[in-house]
Amino acid sequence: MAVLQVEQVSKSFNGFKAVDQVSFTVEKDHIYGLLGPNGAGKTTTIRMVMNILVPDSGSVALFGQPMSDQLKDRIGYLPEERGLFPKMKCLDELIFFGELHGMTKSDARNSALSWMEKLDIVSSADQKIEELSKGMQQKIQFIATILHDPELIILDEPFSGLDPVNVNLIKDILLEFRQSGKAIIFSTHMMEAAEKLCDQILMINRGKKVLDGGLSAIQDTYGKNNVVIEYEGDGRIFDQIPIIRSCNDYGNMAEVELRDGVEPDELLKHLIGKVKIRKFETQRSSLNDIFLQLVQGDQTHE
Repeated sequence: MAVLQVEQVSKSFNGFKAVDQVSFTVEKDHIYGLLGPNGAGKTTTIRMVMNILVPDSGSVALFGQPMSDQLKDRIGYLPEERGLFPKMKCLDELIFFGELHGMTKSDARNSALSWMEKLDIVSSADQKIEELSKGMQQKIQFIATILHDPELIILDEPFSGLDPVNVNLIKDILLEFRQSGKAIIFSTHMMEAAEKLCDQILMINRGKKVLDGGLSAIQDTYGKNNVVIEYEGDGRIFDQIPIIRSCNDYGNMAEVELRDGVEPDELLKHLIGKVKIRKFETQRSSLNDIFLQLVQGDQTHE
């Protein structure tokens, strides 16, 4: 059974269609990337999943049931716009959020202290939120999201304000959650981060779904046939090879896109004996490249 099933949801504001018939399914033990540029409709989609906004049409089901406020305790939601109370002390605030999700005060306190220890922020337990840096506040917000051990975790730009060390720390926690069977929705405009973390990808642009599927399958289907070559010799050889669609030659390194259906070893055969090859590496197109390819292609047909 799917943890989350979104069917043909749409939402308009004053005649502007922010989300247009978007569907997707999230399974347990998966990290599902909800990707797109700022303003694409990601946050509006999440707010419909959370029952903060009611869809104009379509449906949302959680654990096989229509979404309702009674199911919210099984979800952890980190919003893009942070929702902390600046005058409260960190530990008191986390206990408060735990109790909102049905935890006892004692359980909420123990869970909060455990997570604060893990995220190296326990020394700030008695500090007010407003006294913390943006990155420290983000860690408190993250703990508030997962404090009650939710089955579905929804993270809207979770790495905002974090330095590389803490980005890596949160990343490791998300991978542990996936291993334990939790379902995670990771919404971001940072394609590179999603490419490293996500099993499944949903790309939306201007409210419409442009891509949905497994990361590996998407890269196989939409990725270009690219090869990076480090070499010594005369780079004009690349202009003479008919199986090359395009080439960016930098004098001692070339980025080559092969024509459809051409295997990289065919290029290697053309180069052997013509230049000295130091490195020959096939490369998949990045998610960002694929997204740009799809969006630009869509715009040319308008």
